[in-house]
Amino acid sequence: MISVFVREHGGRTKVVDAVRPEWVEPASDTTVWVDLAAPTPEEGRVLSEVFHFHPLSVEDALSALQYPKIEPYPGYLYAVLHGMDVGTEQRFATRDIDFFLGANYLVTIHDGGSRSIEKLRSVCSEHTHILSEGPAALMHRIVDTMVDNYRPAIDALEQRIEGLEEEAFLGEERMIREVLALRRDLAFMRRVMTPQRDVIARLARREFPSIGDEMAFRFRDVYDHVVRMTDESILFQERLTGILEVNLATVSNRLNQIMKVLTVMSTIFLPLTVLTGMWGMNVGLPHLPGGPEAQFWWLFAAMVAISATMIGLFRRLRWI
Repeated sequence: MISVFVREHGGRTKVVDAVRPEWVEPASDTTVWVDLAAPTPEEGRVLSEVFHFHPLSVEDALSALQYPKIEPYPGYLYAVLHGMDVGTEQRFATRDIDFFLGANYLVTIHDGGSRSIEKLRSVCSEHTHILSEGPAALMHRIVDTMVDNYRPAIDALEQRIEGLEEEAFLGEERMIREVLALRRDLAFMRRVMTPQRDVIARLARREFPSIGDEMAFRFRDVYDHVVRMTDESILFQERLTGILEVNLATVSNRLNQIMKVLTVMSTIFLPLTVLTGMWGMNVGLPHLPGGPEAQFWWLFAAMVAISATMIGLFRRLRWI
């Protein structure tokens, strides 16, 4: 689906069905925002036939997924940025948005599921002055909204980590799988956020002629938010490592406790086995008080005494 928002000099923002080639000329006083949501091949031809973008940038824009990057081309700036949200089963999902920023136009391409684009479409429909600020300001609004949408995903990740921290001392083996899944999500998030931080940093450094001083200041504020979230992701990585270590230590300690109990039990029964093995329970011992009939109970009493003595000794040594 293609949506075209156009504002002519001194006029109001309106939605039209198609882009006129004269609107995208550098000398035009018209500001145009073209949004392509999951474009068909026919809709995608507007990039090369109307805007005359470089074939490489068109190929990247129409591909399924690109990592964040920014590339200057003659007459326009091409950038790829990612929006992020929490998908099903608390897994992270990203949606890339391609930007073509020219002197008087902005072209955005996405798969149709962008919350930031939907918000700006609604804003442009209700507040007709948005396009009067220029295409760079519109791009900043979209990027700022994308970064703001990171916060729910970051908060959801932090809540999951806090829950695992509370369960770390339980020593449950399932936690290892959950922690590893979280680390995989976190690595994916950092793999997207790190290059995205670099892209926004270049926009904030006034490196490109299409980004003026005022827009550079605005992008610098967005950059600060991205840096803070990137630092939080590093802290989350350390917390997950600590949770995994505590869980493994708890499981190992529990195993040691079990082995200690089994060892103590084996040690207690060892002298009893020696007694029964040396004399046997069916061998008469006439010299014991009570005669041969009482030999079983004498040996049984000796076993109980030995066991009680060893248990008392082990408790005094705090082995059990």
